[in-house]
Amino acid sequence: MTNETTAGEHASDAAAPRGTGPAPAPSTPPWRPAPAWQNWGHNQSVVPRGVARPGSEDDLRSVLEAAQHAGLTVKPVGSGHSFTGIAVAPGVQLDLTGLAGLRAVDTATAQVTLGAGTRLYEIPGLLAPYGLAMPNLGDIDRQTISGAVSTGTHGTGAGFGGLATQIVRVRLLTADGRLLTVSADENPQYWGAVQVGLGALGILTEITLQCVPQFALHAVEAPAPFTQVLEEWDARCASADHFEFYWFPGTDVASTKTNTRLPGDAPLSPVPRLSGWVDDELLANGLYRAICALGTRARSVVPVANKVASRLMARREYTDLSYRVFATSRTVRFREMEFAVPCEAVPTVVRELDAMIRAKDLRVSFPVEVRAAAADDLWLSTAHGRDTGYVAIHRYFREDFHRYFTAAQDIFRAHGGRPHWGKLHFLGADAFAELYPRFDDFVRVRDELDPDRLFANPYLTHVLGS
Repeated sequence: MTNETTAGEHASDAAAPRGTGPAPAPSTPPWRPAPAWQNWGHNQSVVPRGVARPGSEDDLRSVLEAAQHAGLTVKPVGSGHSFTGIAVAPGVQLDLTGLAGLRAVDTATAQVTLGAGTRLYEIPGLLAPYGLAMPNLGDIDRQTISGAVSTGTHGTGAGFGGLATQIVRVRLLTADGRLLTVSADENPQYWGAVQVGLGALGILTEITLQCVPQFALHAVEAPAPFTQVLEEWDARCASADHFEFYWFPGTDVASTKTNTRLPGDAPLSPVPRLSGWVDDELLANGLYRAICALGTRARSVVPVANKVASRLMARREYTDLSYRVFATSRTVRFREMEFAVPCEAVPTVVRELDAMIRAKDLRVSFPVEVRAAAADDLWLSTAHGRDTGYVAIHRYFREDFHRYFTAAQDIFRAHGGRPHWGKLHFLGADAFAELYPRFDDFVRVRDELDPDRLFANPYLTHVLGS
């Protein structure tokens, strides 16, 4: 990196008090004994040495100092919704719920500062009094804002980037106790790295987002011939604000969802409560859970069940506030792999997936999910430098995923695919160095901010190197 200044040259950077040597170790560590932890997908688990719940940045700094004295690593954990080991904390597990909530609102710029532990589903209520909303969201809203951006979480919409592209500023506590403000103007040598930082550079304590005026979405959910949806992929993405589709392997029908943005004061016609419960809870979760469980015992049931499920998918049209349309309820437990490929490659990739599933006679009871996003310039964003299509595959959590996911990864990789940082893949640092033009720059920033790997864990060592 050239023409850069070091973080210590900025008067606004708060540093921990320093003497001639390290501060004495606290008599009582600022963490408690930790129970066994397991992620949502039930494929990652650990018994941390301790769990800390700091209520302030000073508390958090004390945790880092004590962990260093004890020779332990530190790792924040959000909702546990990552399927990779990115949040596994063998040392001190950080629970950031004490660093949550709305910190500041600038109504003139529509910029909003949130504590890092704030859950996505809490944000709409915090923004509503100010008439603001996040520009885009994913289809799951259980994550913390810091966990979501750090792993590259995204929604859909060819004109919209992932959640991390909404960031205008962060506060980052580094391994040596400095509290840095990082933006395009402050400590710019780290800007581009911190937005999708994987938890490898420090602990995010606050995140400032660029919001937009509250808006509504007109949603149309409808089945369409699978082959037709692939043929019209580019046109559908270009003509809609937000487009996505689901496809059950072995069927010839795709379930499409097209969302059109409307002003916040547009008349609303939400899904009626009863029919919404029937579609989203009784059918999409309750009945579907039973089908998946049955499929683990009788493989012959899966193709028939997929055909039934594809025809039970919602056929509806409604208008509601944006966050109520973007997010959906997901209670059937699964494991997921998602790769980002060039947007124009999506039809070919999905066709190759279809051919592979048929050739291997895989009985896959979960749909393939396909979305789109705009290119960005964030160093480790899966959409770095190219308009991107996302193809996600799933397996019920009681089924082995390895054969399916390994074969699918070969297809994704043949098209320059980059895996979602929080979803399953089998790639290491060498592969990522080829996939990301700024990978070496990110590693250099990590070496500067965390030279002793206070924030490391086995997953980060695997994907970034030791």
